[in-house]
This record gives sequence, structure tokens and C-alpha cells, in this order.
Amino acid sequence: QVQLVESGGGLVQPGGSLRLSCAASGVNFMLDTMDWYRQAPGKQRELVATIFRDGATNYADSVKGRFTISRDNAKKAMYLQMNSLKPEDSAVYYCRAFRILTSETYWGQGTQVTVSS
Repeated sequence: QVQLVESGGGLVQPGGSLRLSCAASGVNFMLDTMDWYRQAPGKQRELVATIFRDGATNYADSVKGRFTISRDNAKKAMYLQMNSLKPEDSAVYYCRAFRILTSETYWGQGTQVTVSS
């Protein structure tokens, strides 16, 4: 069975950095599109960044210039480098993967990111 597992969340001070990882297991096929979402208490889940199979990326305006999404297709892994973190970045971060062939979507369990002094 397919699993996506996030890691790297935690508590950081404003202005600090954090790197999130999302590792796929039980997968022997291409994950065509991978994304990072986040959801803060009382807020809707929002799309943070997307990376396509060819490496093309899209970012939410709120994180552009501070966050960098990347992927390793051989490892079937995805990463989110977060720099210059702000308190408003605090949220549960989720990774998502989409397989075009079967139109399947997979979600990770989420990892908590807290930016606070």
C-alpha cells in the first residue's frame, strides 16, 4: 500500500529555517505531481507549492522567495526548504502526490510546523 510520510517539522524561531521531507513507500510508479499544503487552526487548507514531474514549480504568493520545493524522482521523495520563517507560516504541513494514469491522490499524515519565539 502507498504511504507518504512527512518529516522535519518542529519548533523554530522567526527568521529561522526548516526543511521538510516527504518520502513515498509502496510505490513503484511515477508520482506525476507532488504538492505541499498547509492548514492552520480555523483556516482552510491552502496550497503552498507544487512541483511537476519535469521539475517545474509553482508557489503561493505568501511563500514565494522564501520557500523552495524540490523532488528526487529516483527516491520518490519531495522536499520543502523553508527560509525566513514567519509566525504566520505555522501550520500542519501535508504532502500530496497525484498519479495521472489512475487519477489517484495520496496524502501524508501531516507534520506540525510552529514558528514562535
